[in-house]
Amino acid sequence: MAERVLVAPDAFKGTMGAATVAHALARGLREAGARAHECPVADGGEGTLEVLLGALGGESLRARASDALGRPLEATWGLLGDGATAVVEAAQASGLALVAPAERDAEQASTAGTGALVLAARDSGASRLLVCVGGTATTDGGMGALDVIARGGGVEGMEIIVACDVLTPFELTAEVFAAQKGASPAAVARLKLRLEEVARDLPRDPRGVSMGGAGGGLAGGLWARHGAELRSGAVLVLDAVGFQERLDGADAVVIGEGRLDSQSLSGKVGGEILARAHERGVPVHAVAGGAEIDRHDPQWRGLATVQRAGSVAELLELGRRWPWEPQ
Repeated sequence: MAERVLVAPDAFKGTMGAATVAHALARGLREAGARAHECPVADGGEGTLEVLLGALGGESLRARASDALGRPLEATWGLLGDGATAVVEAAQASGLALVAPAERDAEQASTAGTGALVLAARDSGASRLLVCVGGTATTDGGMGALDVIARGGGVEGMEIIVACDVLTPFELTAEVFAAQKGASPAAVARLKLRLEEVARDLPRDPRGVSMGGAGGGLAGGLWARHGAELRSGAVLVLDAVGFQERLDGADAVVIGEGRLDSQSLSGKVGGEILARAHERGVPVHAVAGGAEIDRHDPQWRGLATVQRAGSVAELLELGRRWPWEPQ
């Protein structure tokens, strides 16, 4: 009988959504004779809204907001099929992918646009708010969003859950992530001091709280000001798509993301899938546009191969070459 392959990639950030990656790979695998099952996933970063709407139903809505540099735009948010849960993806307004590399300025970047989406979600009448905070261009501790929310009348009465894509605490977000958002070493030092000031001024001190540094500290800010519950975005999404049940009976799993590196194991969905599949004895194959990993690291146990592909055509051709020889 043909192998049953569970195709569960994340988005290739800035290039392809998770559903696009899953479909292209699965099509190639089927042409090679495998029984491929598409299961696009996310971890609280870019693409989480699309995955949740695809898995749980609902509608995609638009609202006026601003990007991380304050430029006006219309951004997408969602209302899930239960009618009570609104989903705001910070990357839709405050995302790093919305700012050209030459424009990136971690000190000026603000989450104010995400705050505008939160207010739109509140005005929909939803009683529960899920904020997916990964993939931002910001390191403002969430102050841009918190200020907009406060000026707009607050979100009292809403249950707020934050889907986090990293485990980093609030106080380390500048030194871990600000450089990739355009910060020089001197700017990183200034941002670190600014976050310490923000922490002291909030109603609760978010320093030391796991996942509080997600979204440039937006997660910690929402936890401190609005009592938000911080959750692993990977676990939340995998539960929503019924991943554990879909893993049963799989002969292999394919994960994927734009770049595979050590951060893929720190709160990211690929690392979570790898751990779950290893427990079941199911081999995992990784597909990425680029990869820089230490295969001898015990955390990568269960990873059978690492394949390179960065476009729909390359993913399709890669699938056609199944099965992939263990490396």
